[in-house]
Amino acid sequence: MANKTLLITALLCSCTFARAETDARQLVELPEMMQTHMMSNMRDHLQAINEIITYLADGNLDKAAVIAEQRLGMSSLDEHGASHMAGFMPEGMRNAGTEMHKAASRFALKAEEGELLPAYAMLKEITAACVACHAHYRIR
Repeated sequence: MANKTLLITALLCSCTFARAETDARQLVELPEMMQTHMMSNMRDHLQAINEIITYLADGNLDKAAVIAEQRLGMSSLDEHGASHMAGFMPEGMRNAGTEMHKAASRFALKAEEGELLPAYAMLKEITAACVACHAHYRIR
């Protein structure tokens, strides 16, 4: 059993290293301070999405809408320093980020209407923008 576990661990590690060496995503070079800021923003985005899902599961669409707009939506751009960061991003990365923020604002409006399934269905627009950006760009 121990040998099997060791073999699986070795295979997983080799796959991880192989992927890292062949990462075809575009490297977006940012000053260290901006990298840290961007990573902090993305972790907060992920946490916000988790909170939104939790509120949806509890049927609390109003709170889901508030989190979406304040932490992800268009009204969150100033707090995230988006205008300062945008100049360092390639156009496609900026577009994906803008689409994520717009999708979050659209989600918030839909959630405020109080219908769970239509609001839940719009959540995929937020995560699709995240997935698209992470599939094409990296900062490290």
